[in-house]
Amino acid sequence: MSEALSEVQQRQLAAYMVMLAHWNSTFNLTALRDASEMLSHHLSDCLRVLAPLLRHLHTAGLLGRETPPRLLDVGSGGGLPGVVLAICCPQVQVTCVDTVGKKAAFIRQVAAELRLPNLKAEHARVEQLQGRYELITSRAFASLPDFVKLTRSLLSEGAVWMAMKGKAPDEELAELPADVAVFHVEPLQVPGLDAERCLVWMRPEGEAQGAA
Repeated sequence: MSEALSEVQQRQLAAYMVMLAHWNSTFNLTALRDASEMLSHHLSDCLRVLAPLLRHLHTAGLLGRETPPRLLDVGSGGGLPGVVLAICCPQVQVTCVDTVGKKAAFIRQVAAELRLPNLKAEHARVEQLQGRYELITSRAFASLPDFVKLTRSLLSEGAVWMAMKGKAPDEELAELPADVAVFHVEPLQVPGLDAERCLVWMRPEGEAQGAA
């Protein structure tokens, strides 16, 4: 994946991981403390969704428009995957939302220090947000039924959900509302991580086909 990123982006990712480790010692942004584990469990994990995300944005015709596509990362915590995606996709406007003020403050600091004009953070409950987004993602935020319930009003026309999960969440999938269509459960292989990962792609039933 590093070959597809510019030298500047690789430096930004490295700086972000240093900031995450430094702030984590005081603000408890993530349960992981070991730097190598943060690289494999956090950075590599988030980088693995970059190709599927770009594929979706391209297929859905969201790139190259006058208005950049808007992505919402729900329950972003220390910015995973929102900060990583903002660094790697400067053509996407990324908003990270978290109910913990210190986590939103950290993301704002990252955006300022790394000069990421396409990254912003909201300290709020997701159901309090305004606006519309072309893609809504989450990583270890909530069950799929709760995720779609809390964020459905924030979807723009033709938008989709992209949920990062461990192994395929069959029970959660079975509990989704009948008017939510799961159009792809995409297995992921994360380098250096011996664990199951997948992306669950969803859209409101009846939306035009596209994407992943």
